[in-house]
Amino acid sequence: MKEVWIRVIPYRKDLITTALEAGAHGIWVENEAVSKVRELGRVKVLGEGGDLWPGRDFFPVLISSGEDQEEALALARKGPVVVEATDWRIIPLENLVAASDEVFAVVRTKEEMTMALGVLEKGVAGVVVDVDDPGLLREMVLMVREGKDKVELVEAVIQEVRPLGLGDRVCVDTCTLMGKGEGMLVGNSSSFLFLVHAESIENPYVAPRPFRVNAGAVHAYTLTPAGKTRYLSELQAGDEVLVVNHRGEAKGALVGRAKVERRPLLLVAAKVGDVEGSCILQNAETIRLVSPQGEPLSVVKLQPGDRVLVHGEKGGRHFGMKVEETIHEK
Repeated sequence: MKEVWIRVIPYRKDLITTALEAGAHGIWVENEAVSKVRELGRVKVLGEGGDLWPGRDFFPVLISSGEDQEEALALARKGPVVVEATDWRIIPLENLVAASDEVFAVVRTKEEMTMALGVLEKGVAGVVVDVDDPGLLREMVLMVREGKDKVELVEAVIQEVRPLGLGDRVCVDTCTLMGKGEGMLVGNSSSFLFLVHAESIENPYVAPRPFRVNAGAVHAYTLTPAGKTRYLSELQAGDEVLVVNHRGEAKGALVGRAKVERRPLLLVAAKVGDVEGSCILQNAETIRLVSPQGEPLSVVKLQPGDRVLVHGEKGGRHFGMKVEETIHEK
């Protein structure tokens, strides 16, 4: 998920309380106002004496020339750089975003926000909202917090479904209600993740729990909003996971609880072209994958030849970060 900071200089309590209620990740104020923000709520405070100091932890740059762009790119090698221009139509963001993943853009309208988040199809690392109207500020923060990123999903053909023995699996209870066709991306390999459906479907065995994904064995990977992977066994209350629907629309969801329990497991193996991948899931009727049409498919009814949605990517992972190297996971 993209970061959204709010710049409130000079200090205005109404703008800061609105930003806190909307879920802004950070508040940037004058140095003498840092303590005032901390009295209003727990949030990352930007300013000397706060959590992030300008010129030390992040670097503001006013862009008006090619030389300024070069300065911004040089500073981006040290940390996040906050770039500001009087008119982004004249000073394009493309050059900066193409060269660095540490670019934050100051935005003053919803149109600028949309442009910054979509530039080069990947967008800036974050935005700094600078507006005087509390209503507009709230709308712009929510554009980021509730906006849907895009994850590429492809069809995979089931090759094998094989019961295994007992093992430890993780049930992830989130703070988000999920609907039909939604769930989490889980797999034995970080480069081949299956869309595992939330327990949002009516069935005769147990009441629906649309906040829950019975995600898979403890060793499995899942994708997070930051584009990193986590082991399911690492998840705990307060962490954030990625929720994805069958159209590839993705959003962050907070973990409220992660339960590890010993259950019978099964192996699901699938193939996309010549690439194979697998996932170990609980052997139960309520555990489902997702068809290309968004239909939930129970793992106990899966057959070779069935088609399910998966997310794949090239390269490997090192401590959860994507790296371009040759790794074969079996």
